[in-house]
Amino acid sequence: MVKQYETVFIATPVLSEDQMKETVKKYIDLLTSKGAEIVYENNWGMRKLAYPIRKKTTGFYYLIEFKAEGSVINDLEVAYKRDERLLRFLTVSLDKHAVAYNEKKRAKKAETTATSENIVNA
Repeated sequence: MVKQYETVFIATPVLSEDQMKETVKKYIDLLTSKGAEIVYENNWGMRKLAYPIRKKTTGFYYLIEFKAEGSVINDLEVAYKRDERLLRFLTVSLDKHAVAYNEKKRAKKAETTATSENIVNA
């Protein structure tokens, strides 16, 4: 059964921008090769960690929202665990309320962006 999931991972801050893009591409490609449909992705950028992880106090956060079979999650998380560039990760299954909330949030953000572009262009 296809369900909607959201995964966030924190990559080590010592990566260059190209290395970070390569890491993200690796996981997007892994998901799509397993038949997942990418719904949304968002680079949250460099953020301060709540507590040090492997003596690092910051990390690159990246969010991917996707639809997939449950078996894909195991493959994804095994790949996460094997990747020394990642500090932490979390994958959650979204219920219908969370999906609706995310869609509403994205629509509001798009509306705000369009409004601000109209003001700039005026």
